[in-house]
Amino acid sequence: MTFSTRDNFLSLVRRQGYQTVPHSFVLCPSLEETYRRRTGSDLWYPDYFRMPLRDAPSVPVLPTPRDTAETYYPDGLRSGTYVDWFGVAHEPGSAAAMHMTRMRHPLERVGTLHELTEYPFPIVQESKEAIEEHTRMNAKIRAEDKIVCGNMQCSVWESAWYLRGMENLMVDMMNASPLAQYLLDRITDFSVKRAEHFAKTGVDVIYLGDDIGMQHSVMMSETLYCDWLKPRLKKIIDAIRAINPGIVVFYHSCGYVTPFIPHLIEAGIDVLNPVQPECMDFAEIHKAFGDRLSFCGAIGTQTTMPFGTPDDVRRAVFQCLDTAGNKGGLLVEPTHMLEPEVPWENIEAYVKACEDYTR
Repeated sequence: MTFSTRDNFLSLVRRQGYQTVPHSFVLCPSLEETYRRRTGSDLWYPDYFRMPLRDAPSVPVLPTPRDTAETYYPDGLRSGTYVDWFGVAHEPGSAAAMHMTRMRHPLERVGTLHELTEYPFPIVQESKEAIEEHTRMNAKIRAEDKIVCGNMQCSVWESAWYLRGMENLMVDMMNASPLAQYLLDRITDFSVKRAEHFAKTGVDVIYLGDDIGMQHSVMMSETLYCDWLKPRLKKIIDAIRAINPGIVVFYHSCGYVTPFIPHLIEAGIDVLNPVQPECMDFAEIHKAFGDRLSFCGAIGTQTTMPFGTPDDVRRAVFQCLDTAGNKGGLLVEPTHMLEPEVPWENIEAYVKACEDYTR
C-alpha cells in the first residue's frame, strides 16, 4: 500500500512508520529571490518543492487600533514600521539588517493594574459564517493531499513580553505581580479562542510555541516556568483536545530546553521543534523522550546549512533519520528560517537527501 502525502505525514509524526521523508524549510526574502532566479519558477516555493503543510486561514481578529497603540510610543515610530495585532511595533532597521526589525513594547512604561486593564487588547471575532467558510477552505486543502496547519506560535510568553518587555515581565513574574497575572491571562484567553477556532474548522495540526530556551541554558527556572507558563500552555492544549483529540500539537522553542521537555509532554504537546543541534544533541533527546514525543528540525541553521558542504548536509539528514528509526518521529528540517548566508546548493542537497533516504 502506498501512503498519500497526508497519511505518510500523520503516520510519521505518530511514530507508526513512514514511506517517504517530507521536507520543509522557510526562506528569507533574499533567498526567495535566489529561488526564483535559480529555478525560473513562478510557483510559490512550498508548492514547487512539494512541502506537505499549508497554513489554515487566519482567525478573524479585531486588532489593537494602531492610532491607540501609537500613543504608547511617546518618542514616535520610524517610517515603515509595522504594528501587529497587539500594538507591538516592529521598526525597520538599516540596509545591513535586511529583514530584521527592532521591536518596541507598548506596555513597558505601565506601572499599575488599572493602566494595564485600560489597554485595548485584540479580540477574536469568531462567527458562524467564519467557521463555515474556513471549514470549507481547510477541506479544500486536505482534498489537495496537504496537511492543514493552524499556525499560532508566540502563544503565551512571547506575546506577553513583546507587549511588556522581557525584563519587566520577568520581574513581574518573580514578584508575583498582578500585572503578570492579568497580562498572561489575557494572552492565554486570546490564544484559547484562536485554538478553538482552528479546531472547529478541521485543521490537522496546531502549531504553538514560545521561546523558553537560550543557546546553552533555559530562559527561566523550572519553578517560574511551572508556576506561570506551563498551566497556561496546558489550558490551550486542553481546549484543543476538548474539540478534537486527534489534532497534532506542535510546539516551537528555540535554544536549550531539555529540562522543560517533561513539562511540555505533561502539558500535552506531540511534536517538539526545532531541537537545535548547536544547543541539544538530537540522539540524546531522542533516547530520553522519543517513546513519548516526536520531533521536527534537527538540521542546524547556525552551522550545517550556512557553513557546511552539500555532503555535510546530506550526512546530517541521514544521521538524524537513522537515529529516529523506522517508526519515524522526526520531520527532519532546518531548524529556523534559512538566512542569506545559506548556499543554494545546500538547500538542494537537503531536499535531495530527504528524497533519497527511503529509496
